[in-house]
Parts: sequence; C-alpha cells; structure tokens
Amino acid sequence: MKILLIGGCGYAGSVLTGRLLERGDDVTVVDAEWFGNFLKPHTRLKTVKMDVRETGRLPLEGMDAVINLANVANDVCVLLDPLLSWEVNVLAVMQLAEHCVRLGVPRMLHASSGSVYGLSDAERVTEDTELKPISVYNETKMVAERVLLSYAGDFNLQIIRPGTICGLSPRMRFDLVVNMFTLQALQNGIITVFDERQVRPAIHVDDMAEVYLFMLDHPEHQGTFNAAFQNVTLGEIAQAVTKHVPSEVKKSKADDPRSYRMCSDKLLGLGFKPRKGIDDAVRAIVEASRAGTLKDEDHCYNIRWMKQHPPHSAQRS
Repeated sequence: MKILLIGGCGYAGSVLTGRLLERGDDVTVVDAEWFGNFLKPHTRLKTVKMDVRETGRLPLEGMDAVINLANVANDVCVLLDPLLSWEVNVLAVMQLAEHCVRLGVPRMLHASSGSVYGLSDAERVTEDTELKPISVYNETKMVAERVLLSYAGDFNLQIIRPGTICGLSPRMRFDLVVNMFTLQALQNGIITVFDERQVRPAIHVDDMAEVYLFMLDHPEHQGTFNAAFQNVTLGEIAQAVTKHVPSEVKKSKADDPRSYRMCSDKLLGLGFKPRKGIDDAVRAIVEASRAGTLKDEDHCYNIRWMKQHPPHSAQRS
C-alpha cells in the first residue's frame, strides 16, 4: 500500500513507520520535525519536512490511505499556545479531510485520545460513553473526531482513541508515566507518585503500531475504537518498575485529576491481540539505559522542548 503518515517522526509515528516498511508498504512521512527526525533511511521511505497546517501542499494524490498522528499532544503543551493547538488538532484535520475528498483518497485513520472521556468512575468506559473533556487538549481531540465523523460518508474512516502509551521509540518520550517512572528509578532510585489511586489505561507503543496495521488490513471495520489493554493505578505502575529497578516510592500531591478505565472489547472482539504490556516497556527501557543506547535529552520532553523551541500559531507567526 501507498501510505501517507502524517506525524511519522513522533513517538508512536517512528515505531509505526518502521513496521509499515517491514511489511512492505511504501511510506511517505510528513512531519514538522518539532522534536527531530530519528527515522532510518529506507528505499521505500520518503520524508517531507512540512507543517500539517500546510494542507494544500500535502502529497495526497495516489495514496491508498492517510494515517494522521499529528497533534499538539497533552494538556500542558496545548496551554503554551491554545490557538496553535486548535489549528493543528482541529482546523488542519478538517482541511485534511476536505483535500482527501477532493483528491479521492479512499481511507483515513486518525489518532484521537482516550483523554476525551475526562473523569469517569465507570468500570467500563466504552466508545459509547459520554465524552466529558476537562481540558483544552481534550476538547480539541473531541471536536476533531466530530468534524471527521461528518465526512464518514465520503471515505473509509477509522478513529483510534489510545490510552497512555509506553515503551521504547526512536523518538523517545520521558514525559509519559511508565517511561517517566522508569527513568526516575534508574536515575535517582526514587519514584514520585502523584496519587497512587489514579487509574491510567495503558498501551505499549509496539501494540499501538500494530493497532494501525490491523485497521489498515480491515477496512470493513469503520468507526471509533478504544486502544488500551491494561487499566492500572499509578501505584501499580510504580510497583511494576520496582521489580526491575529497586526503588523507593514517594507520594506527592496530584496536579492531574484524570482517572479513567478504558474498555477495548470492541477492538479485541474484531480479533486484535495485544502482545506487550507495561512490564515489557519497563524491561526494554532498563536494558537500553544500561546498554548505553538510551539518552535522557531535552527533546524527550514535549513541554520542555516546546518552551525552548516554540512553534507558533498562524496569528502569532
């Protein structure tokens, strides 16, 4: 297949790019490269450094599918420049859909977020659960979904709502809870837990890539799909890390009120089988760190890097 992967240099995108190439797809990656480009050269890989907001320049013609992973990710980054976030997370998505229709691109896969559910005490947060966004970031992801659903009759549409992703990636992130706790243990021997009772739905980054491959192989399954296969408390995540790196667990006041359990039975019912979990993510990070192949650098933290190298909304440019 000829795939346009928007955001293919990112944390999940870098892993997905590698898997698409492994299975024989021709991949064009479009990415603004805010956090760099760690993709290895490949004969079937073309990379285009470009902002997704330049939708009129996207190389859409002849593509069999578009996978859109581009977004301003997480609450704190969105608050740096809310207008930028609306432009990237919503306006660019609408314009992308328009261009796909005009150029006859038959399929779009879009990365939303499990955070659109906001706060929920429900044991089973399914795709039909009411969305209650509690931040600007959550709102942008919800609105983007609704925009895309208005185009559902114009092309094949699959929307994925991932949980918190974890594990190794060429473009590593240490601002995601499993990765962050593991790094804290390795560097300090102390894990700081904000509220050990808070629940996070988790998915390994390798499984995240496999979800997109699975959906590419099953165009008959359209709609919205949760993608998180472990619902664990922050305390349980910390304990999982201590099994690999003996550490002290310290409690701190929470500054993030999110707590929710995602149910991914819809995706599992289609035949998708996750292969990895939190334990695999922690083990791989520990092994890479001890082997000296994993570095703790500023670009591994979205908010830190964006403060140092701020992209701007069109109004501020």
